[in-house]
Amino acid sequence: VNVRKEDGMARVSIEDTGIGMTEEQCKHIFDRFYRADKSRTDEGFGLGLSIVKSVVDSHGGSIEVKSCPSAGTTFTISIPLATS
Repeated sequence: VNVRKEDGMARVSIEDTGIGMTEEQCKHIFDRFYRADKSRTDEGFGLGLSIVKSVVDSHGGSIEVKSCPSAGTTFTISIPLATS
């Protein structure tokens, strides 16, 4: 996890070294009910990242994902800093 201030934004990056995702999976990762690997038996409904995107959007921010199969994934959330 990395947090930094850049260009009037708070940027939070969360990186893992897990199984990663394909480019096609990344295109849908913020869709409601989407699960990248339907063969997994993990519990869940595919709502978590769509909720995160909704909250980030409501604060005028953005979220992006970069991933490589077998190499991990990085999510970066950018939210405008409050002005005084």
